[in-house]
Amino acid sequence: MYEIKFTTAAKKYFKKIVDKKLKKEFQDAIRDLALNPYSGIKKTGDLREFYEYDVYYSGSNYEIAYLIYEAPDQKIVIALAGSRCSNGDVSFC
Repeated sequence: MYEIKFTTAAKKYFKKIVDKKLKKEFQDAIRDLALNPYSGIKKTGDLREFYEYDVYYSGSNYEIAYLIYEAPDQKIVIALAGSRCSNGDVSFC
């Protein structure tokens, strides 16, 4: 199992979530990533170091952007999380 770390921006985002069901969806997603970090999709271009993991809730698409570190310790750093823009942009709205 990989250790999970959060950037300051990701911590702030998760702290602001008031919807308990949405919070649980994110917790389940993070638990899944801890077990299998490669279940996300590798980004391309300037963001090629990052992976993305989609969370669908109540008709909306949310995304977790993260980095995987294998050595010396197996850990995942969650860099950003948020809802996807309605036009499908990768940027967080």
